[in-house]
Amino acid sequence: MKLNNAVKPNNAVKPNSARKLNNAAKRIATALLCALALVACGTSEDSTPPATSAGPPAPLGAERGAVVDQQQTSTESDGSRRTVVRYRSTSGVDGSGTEVSGTVFVPAGSAPAGGWPVVTVGHGTTGVDDDCAPSTSPDLLGNDRLVTPLLERGYVVVMSDLAGLGTPGPHPYLEPKSAAYNMIDAVRAARLIAGDASARWVALGASQGGQASWAAAEYAGQYGDGLDFLGSANLSPAVDLSAVIEEDGAADLKVPQQVFLPALIAGLQVLHPELNPDDYMHGTLAAEKDTLLACTGPKADNKLAVALRLKPEDSRPVDAAAAERMHAWLTDIALPKQQAAGPMLVVVGENDPVILADWTIGAVARACDLGDVIALNERPNDGHATSASIPEAVAWIADRFAGLPAPDTCAGASR
Repeated sequence: MKLNNAVKPNNAVKPNSARKLNNAAKRIATALLCALALVACGTSEDSTPPATSAGPPAPLGAERGAVVDQQQTSTESDGSRRTVVRYRSTSGVDGSGTEVSGTVFVPAGSAPAGGWPVVTVGHGTTGVDDDCAPSTSPDLLGNDRLVTPLLERGYVVVMSDLAGLGTPGPHPYLEPKSAAYNMIDAVRAARLIAGDASARWVALGASQGGQASWAAAEYAGQYGDGLDFLGSANLSPAVDLSAVIEEDGAADLKVPQQVFLPALIAGLQVLHPELNPDDYMHGTLAAEKDTLLACTGPKADNKLAVALRLKPEDSRPVDAAAAERMHAWLTDIALPKQQAAGPMLVVVGENDPVILADWTIGAVARACDLGDVIALNERPNDGHATSASIPEAVAWIADRFAGLPAPDTCAGASR
């Protein structure tokens, strides 16, 4: 499966810098393709937060995942059907009703006894604007690598664009409740489109999508009524980014981390309108933030050249108070916050330059303390959300649908 390279070489880079360019390109492309995800989950047992805006009311019961619009865009070469949908969901920001777009894939042929199992897939970071919706792209903006092996297994697969990408309103990038609700309601929409799908479902996500799939696991028991949740596979999930900016602001961000900072700030501004970007972005990072946020067109093609000009001081908080605020905001939205409703697979790359392995390992340890069943795999030669981890995730998902015991490194044995 071809990985969509959001960052391309720029002719302005001198040939004698080729070695440096190649190394930087690998790091930055990784950061941009599968990007980060913050996680914010409350501990309330209510399935829907109270609405605090003048927006439409949140959907209830059968209204959740109701298909508002659909367009069968193609029949794939393998006979599977691809349909772009718009469905109803819930905002995790204010509890209001939202409409979300996404793509549903239905395998060729007849459904097995009991109906097709369903996998809801969380995409890696594409951007924060409407043209960053994966459903608008033939290869899902590079995220088809997550879909194809699942279709080959005979699953109905749905990839939500997530709120605000391709639909009205801002994209609450890395806000986990919205992502969880969108992922779960995508399962409901996919079942309506497929017509013969099982209530059994699993989540799979990478990077930002890994946060979304983990968040879906935490809310499946509360928000996923009428469905049968079997587990969540999370690849390089950005579930706790509180260490991105330490309370004292002492640590400098690496270039791949600087590249995602404009998107992270845009997402946090949905939750904290008082956030001043000038407190955290300076120099080239501030001047070129629109380029780093772009997902298509000439600006997107120029991301690498911009990234190579970034300096450590471009992302230093303006003062200790600003660093403390950012650290607190990131801590507030970090997962886990509550026990997941099913087992999880968590895969981390020890060479990940974006979401450091220790950050995710720490989150796993806290989730184990909450009683979660987790298979943690630390891959020593991997970076961020590499394609090499996908076959492991697909095999783990197949075992969940087969009813096999979930491996549990929290307990050191299967349960």
